[in-house]
Amino acid sequence: MSYKLLIGIVPHNSGELICDAAKSVGASGGTIAMGRGTASNGVLQLLGLGDTSKDIVYIIVKNNLKKAVYDAILTASEKKSHFGVMFTLDTPDFIRAGHLNEKSEETKGEETMSDKNYQMINVIVNKGYAEDAMEAARKAGAGGGTIMSARGTAKEGDAAFFGMKIVPEKEMLMILVPSEKKDDIVAAITALPCFSEAGSGIVFCNEAQDFTVLGKK
Repeated sequence: MSYKLLIGIVPHNSGELICDAAKSVGASGGTIAMGRGTASNGVLQLLGLGDTSKDIVYIIVKNNLKKAVYDAILTASEKKSHFGVMFTLDTPDFIRAGHLNEKSEETKGEETMSDKNYQMINVIVNKGYAEDAMEAARKAGAGGGTIMSARGTAKEGDAAFFGMKIVPEKEMLMILVPSEKKDDIVAAITALPCFSEAGSGIVFCNEAQDFTVLGKK
């Protein structure tokens, strides 16, 4: 059985509504992180819904349950104005503690097919540089993004994720953009001075599917 990672970005303290709706139709639950929007005032852009606190909800669901979960969340949020956004990412490899690998047999060796309309650009940098990355991205055509505080877990001096030395304080920036803008935005971010030093940050991209604006239009 293949899986989808459903991501919803909604106002702070609203993540439970998303998780409860998902659980009501069979999802096992989700994870809620806190972030903040970075869009300029008056601009309701992709992932940038104003400079306010956000809940970022991550829910893993089996592919055959995705539609039911999606519909339940849409129903739960349909009366809320400008409530947030929701989209899914393919998750062919889903590993839980005690379960070595649950990769779907049907997706092994296959290329995922979709309309490829949107790309999620993920940026991890040392604390204090996410705003610089967002400004560069905006100048290259991005509408807005979501910044989350994070922390590294490696011991001092250890090389970790992609050979990057992990320091305690990190910021994660998520930007959802039309696919045709991705290359220009990534180039603008990686041209920043803070990316000139090895280990200062990483950028990676995922194809986003089923992009939906939640709530009343």
